[in-house]
Amino acid sequence: MPHYIKNFNKLFFIFVCTVLLTSCATYYEKNIKLQEFITSGQFDKADNLMAQSAEKESTSINRMLYWCNRGTVSFFQGKYEESNTYFNDADLYVEDYRKSFGNEALALVSNPMVKPYKPEDFEAVMVHYYKALNFIYLKDYEGALIEARRVNILLNQFNEKYKENKNKYTRDAFSHLLMGIIYEASGNNNDAFIAYRNAYDVYENDYLKLFNVAPPLQLKKDIIRTAGKLGFGSELDFYERKFGLKYNPQNEEDGQLVFFWMNGFGPVKDEWSINFTNTGFNDGWVYLENSDEGLTFPIYIGNRSGNDQNSIKNLSFLRVAFPKYRERKPFFHSGQLKAQDQAYNLELSQDVNQIAFQCLKDRMMRELANGIMRLATKKALEAVARNENEYLGALVSLANAVTEKADTRNWQSLPHSISYSRISLPEGIHKVTLETQGTSTKSTDFDFIIKKGETTFFAYQNLESSSPQ
Repeated sequence: MPHYIKNFNKLFFIFVCTVLLTSCATYYEKNIKLQEFITSGQFDKADNLMAQSAEKESTSINRMLYWCNRGTVSFFQGKYEESNTYFNDADLYVEDYRKSFGNEALALVSNPMVKPYKPEDFEAVMVHYYKALNFIYLKDYEGALIEARRVNILLNQFNEKYKENKNKYTRDAFSHLLMGIIYEASGNNNDAFIAYRNAYDVYENDYLKLFNVAPPLQLKKDIIRTAGKLGFGSELDFYERKFGLKYNPQNEEDGQLVFFWMNGFGPVKDEWSINFTNTGFNDGWVYLENSDEGLTFPIYIGNRSGNDQNSIKNLSFLRVAFPKYRERKPFFHSGQLKAQDQAYNLELSQDVNQIAFQCLKDRMMRELANGIMRLATKKALEAVARNENEYLGALVSLANAVTEKADTRNWQSLPHSISYSRISLPEGIHKVTLETQGTSTKSTDFDFIIKKGETTFFAYQNLESSSPQ
């Protein structure tokens, strides 16, 4: 038996044993204890659990998710500097991510779970959201603005790398909205107006169609208010007519409360399989088709060896494992703030759940192409092994079946959605009640110290969510 076949046999034996020992559990199932601590608000226990495995996890193939979870838990604990330290590690990993050729080679004969986790585009974006919030709490508005600006820069960089099947999620409305709020809080009304206007454009032209998220009413009021404060007469007249609203100058003696409501938790990944039938070979191309999904994939094999070409041409069908999201529906569907006998609606501004589903849909064709290539390579190796030894061929066939898994890793401590509201309040201490509506109503009271001419920021997350569905 050739030396490379012996090595291949050994590699697969070790890998199959590893997969069998870890069973078919998803990443969510393997980390259920951490998720239980986070979703039940036991953040100290979650932090201690992650601290116990810090040396191992911070250098593992899942280190991006480890840093994100530690950053999120530290944020919940009010440790904003520490939280940013963890998110900086995650951010550096996104910036410096490089493919390991060893992992790539192993992934071709196993599955993507053996590679270092590369975050979904929206997950990389959410790192900057949390960093911005941390900077806001630390009263570092310039630091917060830098993080908000980086979101759309990052999305542009991601999409430039996709030669085909480009993403639809290419602009982030919420980051522009956040920039506007921070600019205005720091006294820069001109840049605030521009950021608000940019946010409205993305909501109206992207978010409404992709995620069914309309421009918030508060954003329209913010555009009109900043245009009025700046004396932009033509712009003020345009937006008053467009929105059907009138400019009402705010009381300069008041302060502002900007309240971010993070509702529930985002989806988790599972897997599903798609079967492809070989519909023929022509001029170096094999055509694989799934009529149920309306998918056809041509794969060029003309540059492969004769044995590889024959083994792939002779395939009758392929089963490709692909990740899918399972939603964790929040218990509450809406919320409002009550202060000084008035109610203020919390308006949806970022549907993280919908963005997650869209991002996975956007890269489905790229993922399927990689999966088919992975399966084709496995089958080619199986054919070579079978020509050498029937027993070895059977072993490789078993290994192929056992190791065909989707990558079910994802950042599972993200919120399901983010809503916000702005309230003008006189200087002093104010009781503000968050009232959330769902199958039942829940009230949570907060006390805020409001200062004249200043903006007070606060972010709160309702942890109640259903199990993955």
